[in-house]
Amino acid sequence: MTVAEMGEFGLIERVTGRLAPGPTCLLGPGDDAAVVTTSDNRVVVSTDVLVDGRHFRRDWSSATDVGHRAAGANLADIAAMGATPTALVVGLSAPPELPVEWAEQLADGLAAEAALVGASVVGGDTVASPTLTISVTALGDLRGVSPVTRSGAQPGDQVALAGRLGWAAAGFTVLSRGFRSPRALVDAHRRPLVPYQCGPVAARQGATAMIDVSDGLLADLGHIADASGVAIDVRRELFELPEQMVDAARALGVDPYEWVLTGGEDHALVATFPAGSVLTADWRVIGSVDKGSGLTVDGEPFTGRGGWDHFR
Repeated sequence: MTVAEMGEFGLIERVTGRLAPGPTCLLGPGDDAAVVTTSDNRVVVSTDVLVDGRHFRRDWSSATDVGHRAAGANLADIAAMGATPTALVVGLSAPPELPVEWAEQLADGLAAEAALVGASVVGGDTVASPTLTISVTALGDLRGVSPVTRSGAQPGDQVALAGRLGWAAAGFTVLSRGFRSPRALVDAHRRPLVPYQCGPVAARQGATAMIDVSDGLLADLGHIADASGVAIDVRRELFELPEQMVDAARALGVDPYEWVLTGGEDHALVATFPAGSVLTADWRVIGSVDKGSGLTVDGEPFTGRGGWDHFR
């Protein structure tokens, strides 16, 4: 059955019936708006849009995969502010011929990813469109801490990474070349493993700046450098490259550091901490902050493309 045959309200009923309310949801789908509780007087909000054929391909990823990716991209932004995600609101623009089952599985993926952080899908909207598009808005609770912005890095800070980098980009390259393995890399492209808990922990550990690595490490660290008015240097020697990534890069004729430094969509978190900070095991130091401006790799200007730009 297609969404056109089901009708808008039938589709909404089928989809929302699969979405269990999370602990912060006081009133979920079915009214004019949702009601979400928060322990803080402030609410953190972020929105992302995913477009079929640009952010995902239905011949590469299942609807459930797409749901995980759509939720993860937004929940990671909340975590990067040092906040705890509480809720998602989803807009679905769908071609009339889209199978209802696809929309249901999308909802399953969204709900499952949100549940990883105790959040839930609390509402949204549907509309007919020639292009399948998913818009997700995430809400978060700071729980009494100050938000960690991009503008607080100071000379002398250390740059640290939580999560993994290069996996999703490697999986994209593998799929683009017509292969389906190594499976670990392909799965990383389909569903990110986001270190959500590391964001609030970093905020409490005194992180001076933080960002979700969605467009590429160098591109996103460049945002911190620009916003903070500092220079940032990244050292290749401080990364550990997994063997399967190295093997895949060799087979595909790619420098694995290209995936690590410029590949996005793993949604790792990168933050700056004062020198001497004792970091938890989830964080790995990968560079340093200095006076000046711009971004360098091993002390030298990076001449390649630093990451993804939607309009280039």
